[in-house]
Amino acid sequence: QVHLVESGGGSVQPGGSLRLSCAASGSISMVYGMGWFRQAPGKQRELVAKITSGGSTNYADSVKGRFTISRDNGKNTVYLQMDNLKPEDTAVYYCNLGGRIVPPFGGYWGQGTQVTVSS
Repeated sequence: QVHLVESGGGSVQPGGSLRLSCAASGSISMVYGMGWFRQAPGKQRELVAKITSGGSTNYADSVKGRFTISRDNGKNTVYLQMDNLKPEDTAVYYCNLGGRIVPPFGGYWGQGTQVTVSS
């Protein structure tokens, strides 16, 4: 059983910042990649960023230069630092463990955390 718990979502004005955290527990292996995905109303779930166990990263073009993914294997936690947020970043953000970067993503999912960017 794998359990992922996200935190750090909320409401922010355009240009602001938020930091999401995702703590993993249960029968997990941190050799798996971890990632953040998001889903806006009426849209498909999409990859935001992913990080391998070795620290290699992959970002969606729309967030490159604004978002930074990192992980602390000792704490079984992955982070997403989001800077210069835009209204189009508004979505529910989901943490993922062990999934792929293209559909079907698979892996394990957290419950999601809402991020709203609005003036």
